[in-house]
Amino acid sequence: MTSAEEKTAIEIDTPDDSFVQMIKKTGGPNVQNCYQCGTCSGSCPAGSRTNYLVRLIIRKALLGLKEQCISSPELWYCTTCYTCTDRCPQDVKPTDVIKAIRNVAVAEGYMLVPHQKTALKVLEAGHAVPLEKEMWENLREKVGLERVPPNASRYPEAIEEIKKIAKKTGFDKLVAEKETQEE
Repeated sequence: MTSAEEKTAIEIDTPDDSFVQMIKKTGGPNVQNCYQCGTCSGSCPAGSRTNYLVRLIIRKALLGLKEQCISSPELWYCTTCYTCTDRCPQDVKPTDVIKAIRNVAVAEGYMLVPHQKTALKVLEAGHAVPLEKEMWENLREKVGLERVPPNASRYPEAIEEIKKIAKKTGFDKLVAEKETQEE
């Protein structure tokens, strides 16, 4: 259920357009097409079970409220199912806008701990859900599957490539910095 609590009015003299430009450059080029119809929030499966409102985040972004957007835990509630994108009448591509805002958030040190831990698992094992070797390999074999699933965890060289990419892009440091901040 979404929250019915009272929200404080946002007062802004002049919106800061620099955040909108940043979103457009990092993956949300159509963000300014949004006219706040609410189709995204109304069709969002995460929003029907949490206080996540795609529309609210996009509205805050359009108003230049960068800090409120990137520090919002709700930013991470999106499951990237693309339902909002499929239904948006203005081709805003809300999922891409949310991902663009997440990219800005991570670059500035904001990430929920579960997402950070998932990123660490990818860097460690080449896959977000690494299997406990012996137990899962035996179970997979018992049901007729290959012992190791066909993902990067099967290929040590792929894991090394993932680590190289993370290092080259600085993602490894972003994740590690977040880890030490939370502990």
